[in-house]
Amino acid sequence: MNKLTVGMVLFDRFELLDVFGPLEMLGLLRDRCEILMLAEQAGTVTSAQGPKVLAEVSLADAPALDILLVPGGIGRIAAVENVPFIKSVKALAEATPQVATICTGAAILARTGLLDGHRATTNKLAFNWVTEQAPQVEWVPEARWVEDGKYMTAAGVSAGMDMALALIAKHCGQGTALAIAREAEYDWHRDPDWDPFARMAGLVT
Repeated sequence: MNKLTVGMVLFDRFELLDVFGPLEMLGLLRDRCEILMLAEQAGTVTSAQGPKVLAEVSLADAPALDILLVPGGIGRIAAVENVPFIKSVKALAEATPQVATICTGAAILARTGLLDGHRATTNKLAFNWVTEQAPQVEWVPEARWVEDGKYMTAAGVSAGMDMALALIAKHCGQGTALAIAREAEYDWHRDPDWDPFARMAGLVT
């Protein structure tokens, strides 16, 4: 297979597991995957939990990508109001053949307008806030992840790892995804409709 070039978007106060859970899975592809950390401006970006991460490239200077990933985190509240940031995410998402969000990162992508008319999901505890950002999206309250066209959206935090493995299965084959889950000693939930957290959050009965 050709090497996959994956770009992960960072913004101030992003959620660590939203970023590094999926990147752990994709990174286990090793020489078959190149990962780039992106932000509005190149440089260090502080996570919600405190550790800083280096964004190697600005969104505007990003090379051609195969997959664009957008995480969530408490910083999404400011990020959705950052018009230049949203415009940069939109331009890169339009140019990328596969775009995926983790947790409340769905709100960031939704604010670009690119999810309008598409099915999508997000973190169940933040579901009401996210859905208010873009009522034109067909929000799915009960799903581990949702795929609609070139867009994939994962539910809360750890769901990003399940979605990342689904992305690996799509691009590299089911056997490769299963081998990576086994190497990581991760119990991969392969059913995108598996979602006990929607009921816990009172979104379904």
